[in-house]
Amino acid sequence: MRLKQIYTAFIALILVLMAASCDHIDNKAVPRYTVRIDLGSYALWNTYGVNGMGQFRIFNREKQLPSNFPYNVNTFTGYGGVLLMMGIEYPMAYDLSCPVEASQDIILSIDPDNFEAVCSKCGSRYNPLTGDGGPVSGVAIKNKLGMRIYRVTPSNGGYFISN
Repeated sequence: MRLKQIYTAFIALILVLMAASCDHIDNKAVPRYTVRIDLGSYALWNTYGVNGMGQFRIFNREKQLPSNFPYNVNTFTGYGGVLLMMGIEYPMAYDLSCPVEASQDIILSIDPDNFEAVCSKCGSRYNPLTGDGGPVSGVAIKNKLGMRIYRVTPSNGGYFISN
């Protein structure tokens, strides 16, 4: 009888692991480009950082966003720009290109009602508040595509964003 219980538990565990592996979200559909944004001082973080849940800032060196940010030769903002958003517990950063479209010209915008990132072309919606940038609706759910995630590392009273 004990052997049968062990066998049943083993089969159940295998089935759970198989089901969980099918739900993997691909966060690497957007091409990998260098990201390096130094908000490592208290002054820079207070000026360009985010503090309250849902507050966000967009960094795009090519488009000079934010317009007064001190971009230099060592600053890189990824493939489609960087979304810095204060999540539930800590700041997070993502590439702004839609993972479904994977184009530098098709950029996600933030819905102010629920803080979801939205693609105006394919209609996909993503959740950048939870730290995974996972799909919420649209083609992205079917294709299991999430936003490309960047590291946000504490540094001298601020944060450093990189990949």
